[in-house]
Amino acid sequence: MKFIILGCGSSMGVPRADGNFGKCSPKNKKNYRTRCSALLKTANNNILIDTSPDLRQQLINNKINNIDHVLFSHMHADQTHGINDLRVFYMKNKKTIPAYADTATARYLKKAFSYCFKSFSKEYPAIIHLNKTKNIMRIKDKQKTIKINSFPVPHGKVKSVCYIFDKKLAYISDVSNIEKKCFKYFKNLKYLVIDCLWYRYHPSHLNLEKVLELTKIFKPKKTILTNLHSDLDYKELLNRLPKKIIPAYDGMTLNL
Repeated sequence: MKFIILGCGSSMGVPRADGNFGKCSPKNKKNYRTRCSALLKTANNNILIDTSPDLRQQLINNKINNIDHVLFSHMHADQTHGINDLRVFYMKNKKTIPAYADTATARYLKKAFSYCFKSFSKEYPAIIHLNKTKNIMRIKDKQKTIKINSFPVPHGKVKSVCYIFDKKLAYISDVSNIEKKCFKYFKNLKYLVIDCLWYRYHPSHLNLEKVLELTKIFKPKKTILTNLHSDLDYKELLNRLPKKIIPAYDGMTLNL
């Protein structure tokens, strides 16, 4: 299995739509960041996490030509507004795509993108079958079964879903705190892919100081920082980090 970080930028990406790179050097390709999405790729399944507004280009860049399942973390625009790009996979396979979301996110998606979930005509059939996330989910991959643990974490005033795959990799792109009762899920991880918006405090995201505190508790083999704001230049951030912690970049691939 491979885990691909399709996009690792914060809500406006780097550069922003106005061309502003913030404190990031435009000379470093790893500072070009699209909005957060990720993909678990197995021999027979492509499991997408979130539908970034940049999803189309992310899939083209990484030569992803099919989506089999979708996991939504939460309702915010930078995680959902690329949902229309899933239409091509319904057209290609002639079947709805199973997707998973918590109650609040499902309610938002059905209201904002009703045409994705309800057929309006033969020309515009439903493309997604939406399911509620469960604490433990299993996706069959021929003779193998992928086990996915999911649980809500605080993300400012809303909840975001953390997904852990086969107890090896945790993906949590938007989070402001992890409660002690959830610490048990983060033991013995090979990879922790976690929100690190910027250096200073933010009410809806982790900053670098808080991430470093959590990694000392969880002790994953490697920590990958995602949801990176334009304040965080790749090279400068990398130089500040311990060896087992590295910034993400678009297209980064982790072997599981």
